[in-house]
Amino acid sequence: MTRLTALNPDEVKGKTKDLFNAVQSKLGVVPNMMRTMGNSPAVLEGYLNFSGALSHGKLSAKTGELIALAVSESNSCDYCVAAHTFIGGKLLKTDAQVLQDARKGNSADAKTEAILQLAKTLISKNGLVSDEDVNKAKNAGVSDAEIAETVAHVALNVLTNYFNNTANTQIDFPEVSSL
Repeated sequence: MTRLTALNPDEVKGKTKDLFNAVQSKLGVVPNMMRTMGNSPAVLEGYLNFSGALSHGKLSAKTGELIALAVSESNSCDYCVAAHTFIGGKLLKTDAQVLQDARKGNSADAKTEAILQLAKTLISKNGLVSDEDVNKAKNAGVSDAEIAETVAHVALNVLTNYFNNTANTQIDFPEVSSL
């Protein structure tokens, strides 16, 4: 049972309506997470702006999705695991095994694995990473900008994971089995 209401896009007004219209025009649908975030236009706008800013960063959309999977798995967010598995597979055409491996923080590509391991370490250490943790990423070829963006992607996904776990958002993507 959901704990927060997912608003009907046809029944909202004002800022929430404007934000829902923007999401609808970009995605063709307003997913339940955003419909639920719409209860606070400030939360929805903050999420959309942060996500939009990161889409122009050094890390690719695929890497962002892999980070989202690693973080969502760590935070036991079934909604986000389902959403990012769908986005990664259907929209970004990423192989299912690559998506599955990312949930564990693994990748066949050493640099991507270093990014995913840093993301998992950020979660497990509540952001209190060591010099060794950062140097491990740098030694794998991860730049300072990519490390900064990894931290930002982790923060964005912590927001959505915690939000969806709190709201118990109804999953509107194909469900994914737990690891």
